[in-house]
Amino acid sequence: MKLLPVLTFAVFAQRRDCSGELGHCGRDLAHEEGGSVTSSGPDTPHSRASSLPQGAPRLLMFRLIQTWVAIALTLSVPDLMAHEAHENPTLAKAAPVQVAPPSSGTHDAQQYFTDTALKDQDGNTVRFYSDELKGKRVLLNVVFTHCQDACPLITRKLKDVRAAMADDVASQVYFITLTSDPKNDTPEVLKAFAAKHGVDGPNWRFLTGTQEQMDLVLARLGQVIPSPEQHSTQLIVGDVANKRWARIRPDAPVDAIAQRLQFLTLPVAGR
Repeated sequence: MKLLPVLTFAVFAQRRDCSGELGHCGRDLAHEEGGSVTSSGPDTPHSRASSLPQGAPRLLMFRLIQTWVAIALTLSVPDLMAHEAHENPTLAKAAPVQVAPPSSGTHDAQQYFTDTALKDQDGNTVRFYSDELKGKRVLLNVVFTHCQDACPLITRKLKDVRAAMADDVASQVYFITLTSDPKNDTPEVLKAFAAKHGVDGPNWRFLTGTQEQMDLVLARLGQVIPSPEQHSTQLIVGDVANKRWARIRPDAPVDAIAQRLQFLTLPVAGR
């Protein structure tokens, strides 16, 4: 983070405000110190400087320090929030993107989501739309296996979500977990991660591929990810056949997520 040029500009701007054209700082400082500013002539930089109370220089320096700190914090916030968005699921934010395909037919949906060839945790080659999405009710999320905070927590929570669903509902909903770190998350690594968390089942796919393949698929889900840690932790649920899609915060209660998935299994009126 390059703070020095901005901070230097802030120092000169503050000095100019106090001794240059604006001339408000001297009067404010005098008021805060209990003093007064008197003027027997034109309001010039010299007259303002000479009329400042004795404690003004120290308060002026304090003001400058406050300015530096405020600017430093302001510039630091985006990086901090980007990091915390992954570490703390309650801060996660999803990029505003269109998840559903732009028009109605299966062919259009296939073009939108793409039939990119990926590998599941068992090493099988699968087509993203035709094998994993077409005609299904799905919950999708993104992880990377060497994550030590949000990813394992959310994975265990989704395990509880499956347990909270009735058997007939759970059998109709497929969970799809995609890696944001395909260079490290091979099928074997994903298999071990799934087994560790007790979620290596027939209705839960873990998908990986080349970097280019995963970039394409994740972009279709609204995630353009410069690094594995910067993926969104939000959940995407969809009834693919009926084009019903929604995003769910990962800190939503288990029962609320289960109910949302149950809703997707209900018939659509008029269809």
